[in-house]
Formats: sequence, C-alpha cells, structure tokens
Amino acid sequence: LLDPSDPSISGPREIMKLSSLALGLLLRGSSTHASAFTLPSSAPPTSVLIRTANARRITSSSLTTAIRGGSTTQRNMADRPFETWTFDGPCGAMEWTPSPSVSLTAGPAGDAAVDDADLVIVGVFAPKKDKDGDDESDEVEAIAFDGAAKELDEKLGGALTELAADNSKAFQNGGSAGSVTPALRVATPGAKSKRYVLLGLGTYDADKPVDSPTLMKIGSAVSSACHDEKRAASASVLLPGDRLGPSLYRDFATAFYSGLYADNRYRTGKKIEVKAEDVKSVRLVVEGGDADGAAADIAAGMNVAAGCSLTKDIVNAPHNVLNSESLADTARRIAEESGGCITAEILGKKECEERGMGAYLGVARGSETEPQFIHLTYKPEGEVKKKVGCVGKGLLFDTGGYNIKTAMMELMKFDCGGSAAVLGAARAVGQNKPDGVEVHFVVAACENMINARAVVPSDILTASNGKTIEVLNTDAEGRLTLADALVFADKECGCESIIELSTLTGACMISLGKQICGVWTEDDDLAKELDEVSKATGDKSWRMPMADEYREQLKSKIADMTNLGDRYGGAITAALFLTEFVDKKKPFAHIDIAGPVWDDKTGATGFGAKLVAEWVRRQGE
Repeated sequence: LLDPSDPSISGPREIMKLSSLALGLLLRGSSTHASAFTLPSSAPPTSVLIRTANARRITSSSLTTAIRGGSTTQRNMADRPFETWTFDGPCGAMEWTPSPSVSLTAGPAGDAAVDDADLVIVGVFAPKKDKDGDDESDEVEAIAFDGAAKELDEKLGGALTELAADNSKAFQNGGSAGSVTPALRVATPGAKSKRYVLLGLGTYDADKPVDSPTLMKIGSAVSSACHDEKRAASASVLLPGDRLGPSLYRDFATAFYSGLYADNRYRTGKKIEVKAEDVKSVRLVVEGGDADGAAADIAAGMNVAAGCSLTKDIVNAPHNVLNSESLADTARRIAEESGGCITAEILGKKECEERGMGAYLGVARGSETEPQFIHLTYKPEGEVKKKVGCVGKGLLFDTGGYNIKTAMMELMKFDCGGSAAVLGAARAVGQNKPDGVEVHFVVAACENMINARAVVPSDILTASNGKTIEVLNTDAEGRLTLADALVFADKECGCESIIELSTLTGACMISLGKQICGVWTEDDDLAKELDEVSKATGDKSWRMPMADEYREQLKSKIADMTNLGDRYGGAITAALFLTEFVDKKKPFAHIDIAGPVWDDKTGATGFGAKLVAEWVRRQGE
C-alpha cells in the first residue's frame, strides 16, 4: 500500500515500520476513528491510497512524517477523534454512523425459539372494550393469553399472568402499543436463567389489521427492551399471527434498526454509547404466520432504517464537519454503494453559472466552500412508468446572512434537514431498487454566511428560469436556492411530478408544532398520495392552504417578485414563491419540515426519509 518510488523509503525496515503504522491506523479506525492524514497535492500519481470508511487518505510521505515525529500540528491532527476542518481548509468528508450489527431473522413458532433465547418478549393484544363499558374505571381485568403465549405461561406456572397483574395499571393488558413490562427473571436448575418481557400490541380489532405506525411502535419497543436488558446475547419475540398486517416484517425492521441508532462520531471514551451492545441476534416468531419472504422484507426495512440513519447523521453534523463539499462527498458515496443503479452528478460554480442559477449562486457567494449542486439519478431495471423529482433544501448552516439571526443560531445546522431527508431516501432507494420509477434527487448545497461577497438586502438576483427576485431579507435564503433546484428538476430532468422538502419557515412550526410537517400543493391527487404515505410511515403531515390571494405580498417595486411576504401567512407566501419555478401544469408539493426535523432532547429525528422513500416506491406501482 506504499508508493515504491518514494525516496523516503530506504529499505525493508522502513517499509515494515510504515506498514505497521498503516495497519495500526486502519485497525484503530475500525474500533473508534482513524487518524486523519491529508493527501498532499504534490503526491505522485503512483501513490496507492488507503481509503477508510471516512474517505481519509494516507500516503507513505504522511506516514513517514508521522513515524519520524512530524510537527506538533501534524501530531495533534493525527489524534483528532473525527475529521474536521483545518485552519486553512474545510472538511472534505463526513463520517457515517455504522449500521447496527444485530441480526434480525424470522422463523416458525416452537420450543426452540424460546429455549435458545436469553430474552423472550411476548406480544399480547388487549381485548376490545365493550362499547357499553365504563371507560373511566381503574380496574383492569385479568389478562387472557392465547396460543403460544398461553402455553408458555402454563409452562412457567402462571408467571406471565402474575407479571401482567403486577403491572396492570401501567401495562393495561397491552392496550397501549409499544408498552412493555419490567423483565421477569426465571432461573431453572441446570440451565441458564431467562428474562421475560410482555409487549403491548394495542387493542385487538378483528375487523382491522394493525397499521404500519403501530408496527413501528412495536419494533421500536423491542429495540429499547434489547438495550435495557444487559448481558442478553439473543432474544426471541413471540407474536400472534392474527391481524398484524402484510407489512409486519418491513415496518418492524425499519423501527427496530432505527431504534438502535446512536451518534458516537463526536464522542470519546466513556461517553460513547452503543445501543443493545450485548445483543447479537433477535428472532421474530409469528404464530401461524408465513415467514416466506420475511428475509427480503426485513432487508428492505433495514435499508430504510439505514436511510434514516444517514438523515440523522447529516442533520446532527456540525458545520466544521458538514459543508457543501462534504455533503457532495456523501452523495457520491450513496451512488458508489448503490451497485450502479444511482449515478452522481455534481455541478460546480462554472456549470451553475452556465445554467444561469443566479438565485442559488447569490446565496452561495457567502460560503467558505464552492457551490456543490448535487444531482443523483436512480434508474430501475426494466420499464420506467414514471419520472419524479425529490428536491431538498441544502443550507448546511444558516446565520441569517446580513439579516442575522438573533435566536436559535446554535440549531441552524438543521437547516439542511430537507437535503438530509432526500439523500437518506436516496440511500434507501439505491438499496431497495423499486421498480418502474426513475428518480432525480436534487440538492443545491451551500451555507448562508456573512462576508464581503455575501448577498445583501436590496440585491436583485436572476433565477435560471429568467425571473428576477428582489432580496428583502437575507434570512429568506432557502427559497432562493430552491428556486434554481426546482427549475433544474422541472426543465433539465423533465420530472413529471416533484416534491420538495425544506426547513423553510418558523411560521409553519407555529402553525403545526414540532411533530407535524405542512404540505402545500394545488394538486389533489398528489395531496392524497402524500397523505396516505404519511399515515403509512408515521411521518405526520397536514395539508395547508395555498391561498393565491396572498401572492400580492410578493410583488416588488422594481423586480418580478420579492423573496418575502408580510409578517402574517409567511409559510403560505413561501410556498407561493416556490410555485413560480415549476411548470403550473405539473403536480408539485412543498413540504415544510421545520418542526419535526429536530428534537430538543435527542437531536435529529430522521424525519422525511421514510416519507420520501415510500412515496418513491409507490410511484412505480
């Protein structure tokens, strides 16, 4: 892995030293983080590069410097726990959180499923309440197990019945989906002790199968139980086969693996937390269920979870790690890992200027890094029934520009939430490879910063469709970058329908809170599609009014339009602004995810990735 022409390599002993150091760095990178060495511009083309998962490159000259001592700066750089900028340059790559190593499988019911597991999680439905009953009563009837759960309870001498009774008020016989009891430890002479947990599946309804959001609550609860029960290497989840629905394995896997996400990229030592680190395998046992096809469904769900993980990684990443160039590197990696079904095109300043992207470039002038206009194209095997576009706002950090923000500045790394959702969905799509749909994922990546080149209030920008925009407020910059991204998806890609996701307005957060995104569209069919996908994925949405009379607020005295309306109805005027950059005849939806993209307790939520991935999948049906 060394350049044989390097004059610093004087003999076999030097090669052994360098090889040992290189191996040590790679091994160190597999357990925590590899040290960062920059590839010099003068490195000979024959140099063989060591590429880690974080795209860090090591040359023999770098290793020689390191092994011979090097400068204090170089030694300090080598000890950094994660890759970041240097004083003279931006960070070139963002590390991804590794996928969980826990194995999730499905199999038939039987004694072996229980006997071989350290942790047994038993799913139970609560009986449907009598309509004439007293809903306010505090009394909870004794639980009644069925099938395999009943047999297991009898084998344990009624221990599961007692467990439910001891936790009756909190557990309510499983009436709240995703609720769990404390673990019951049972020791058997001559065998290892086992732990048993009851898992609520909700209220049983013979006329209605369990929906996807409920299945996801169940999967998330199992991942939490596996994390809480230390030193359990294996777990079995016993579920009744009746009424669990056709998407059981996919939805369960999506939530289970998402629940194991832990962002340790910027932690060191004892601060690092690995979810369910003792658990090696989890087995889903569905009584009377058909496990045929379960492996493919579990893999599909795991791929969606991986997309959500990337979405969280992007939103969580600080600006000294994530900029337009490192986001473009992430896009290239998505294409590399897709097996060829996704291609990456990154337009630089010159290509954007040639297309007349003055709105996007006006914002990008304030960035440290060059503009990176990201275009990923997914093409399926076989017939393409529909061509769609998914556009995401890619502001890697938003200071507000010269209209500088006076609050929440520390959270403005999440202003890339739209691009994070779109790229997370692209990762899932590239792995699941849905049929019949061609997808164009578009992100105009930059930062909204302040310098001598940055746009100022009163500037007039020209978008790539020729429309002129008077900038009244530099903190309404996201819509400027989206303008050129939408024109690209519409005109250059020829998308038949387009959805766009962005953390666009605080006004939407005030309207809908922090758990629901707003949807603006004039197309009723598209609105219905997004509503159905929202309900299926649990990414909650609400259709908002597209009041055309508010368009008056965008009139400019000297340009075609302004980038800002009046104080009231700001989320509506933002949506109306964006419609100026898409063909009026094409279905288009603006989705404002400013509220649900971030949780103050846990950080990035991954919101939007499931919604986009599922919407894409359904377009090819």
